[in-house]
Amino acid sequence: MSTENTRPGPPALSVSVLVLTLARRVEGELGAALAPLDLTVARLGLLGHIAGVPGVSFSDLARMSGITVQSAHSGVKALVAAGLVHDLTARPGAASSIEVTRRGRELLERAGREIARVDEELFGPDADPIQQQVGAAFREAFSSLPRD
Repeated sequence: MSTENTRPGPPALSVSVLVLTLARRVEGELGAALAPLDLTVARLGLLGHIAGVPGVSFSDLARMSGITVQSAHSGVKALVAAGLVHDLTARPGAASSIEVTRRGRELLERAGREIARVDEELFGPDADPIQQQVGAAFREAFSSLPRD
C-alpha cells in the first residue's frame, strides 16, 4: 500500500470566483473611501438611484437596488434624517416622490471624486496589469450603454 503524500492540483479557474474576489476588494476600497463622507456603498447606491430617477417610487427604488421595499423605506428614512433626500409623499399609501436635496447632490459629487480616485488606484496605469486589463474590458463592455 502506497503512502505517498499527494496534493490535489490547483482548483479550476472560475470566472465567477475571480469576479467575486475582485468585487469584494473593490467594495472594501470604496467602503473605506466613502466612510469619511458618512456613506456606505449601499447608501450611495440608494442616493444615486434617487438622483438618477427623480420622483422614484419605493417599489422601483427597491427593484433597482436589489433590496426589499421595506429595506428601501428604511434606507430612505435614514437618507431623509441625514438631510440628503426629501420624501414628498403626501400621505401613507400615496405614490411616493423622493428627491435628492442640495446637500445630497453635493455629497454625490464628493463621492464621485472618491470613486474616481479608487478607480484610478485599482484600474489605472499604476495598478496591477491584470486589474488594468479587467478595467479596460469593463469599460469596453459597457461603453455602448447610454450615458446621462
